[in-house]
Amino acid sequence: MNEPSFKRAYIGLGGNLDDPATRIQRAFIALNGLPNSQLVKQSSLYRTAPVGYLDQPDFINAVVALDTILGPIELLDALLYLELDEGRARSFKNAPRTLDLDVLMYDDLQLNHERLVVPHPRMGARAFVLFPLQEIAPDLWIPGMGSVKQLAAECVGQDIERL
Repeated sequence: MNEPSFKRAYIGLGGNLDDPATRIQRAFIALNGLPNSQLVKQSSLYRTAPVGYLDQPDFINAVVALDTILGPIELLDALLYLELDEGRARSFKNAPRTLDLDVLMYDDLQLNHERLVVPHPRMGARAFVLFPLQEIAPDLWIPGMGSVKQLAAECVGQDIERL
């Protein structure tokens, strides 16, 4: 029987409640502790203005590269568990949150599942994803979207600051 092979996943991290920088640091450790997974790279933290629902505190965001043999849905379930462990509540769309973990990419897989779409459908227009992603994977090509460098260059006017 063939051993499962590692896939490279990129995970977006964000939060804006209850010391989000500390929560993201804890999430880095928790992601590295996922079964059959290893954190390969992590970006700096970035402060970003909220998107969608604007009447809330700024966010702290980051991106990690994770090598894993977990399948994409298994990975999603593991991330949802980590969010709950940090007190994540889903009161309304774009609500403030303690921790948000998104599967941005899973290798070069293009997936349109009822629970998960990868690449993340809105990542190509979000500075809070593209800037930290460009920091850890500057030559990355996002299937169906283009190069991370070009997409980040098109995110002019979005409020983002590397911490």
